[in-house]
Amino acid sequence: MSTLFLDRISVFATSIVTTVIVFIVALVILRMIAQAANLNFFGWPYVTIRRLTDPFLAPVRVALRGFGVDPKYAPLVAILITILLGYVVVRLKDTILFTIAGMLSAVQQHSPARVIGQLLYGLLAIYILLIFMRIVFSWVMISYQNRIMRFLFRTTEPLLAPLRRMIPPVGPFDISAFVAFLIIWLFQAAIAGTLLR
Repeated sequence: MSTLFLDRISVFATSIVTTVIVFIVALVILRMIAQAANLNFFGWPYVTIRRLTDPFLAPVRVALRGFGVDPKYAPLVAILITILLGYVVVRLKDTILFTIAGMLSAVQQHSPARVIGQLLYGLLAIYILLIFMRIVFSWVMISYQNRIMRFLFRTTEPLLAPLRRMIPPVGPFDISAFVAFLIIWLFQAAIAGTLLR
């Protein structure tokens, strides 16, 4: 697998994620315009736009009510969350492809220590992104019935649960995730300074 092939995969995946982000943002903006224009609530255009956007806006409205914020801001928050999740997906893709490229390079150099180092470094980078995604999903109060949220919970809880027991919350904020980020970054620095040197 050459770096040219990995570059093509990267460009293709980024273009797909960008297209999805633009599509969702355009739909939400269309809904905002339709509401501002006072379109017929039961007319075909508004019903279609509402059906397409409700899966994104409904959970955001619930989350905003939970935080005591007016749900009328749901479209703007949904746009921000869509862009943020798109960014996380692109970073996840970049991390995976960078790890594969690093491991292939280490195999060509006949360096087992670098292969292990690249793999560990990449897995830790992916773990950071999973914790970050769990934080974002919990902000919008996505239920644990959701498959993605269940996966995020199962993969991140083994690290976050012990930290949560050891570190008390600071006011209403649970800082265990930030401590987890710090621990993982320290491990990455140790791997970079030893196996990837």
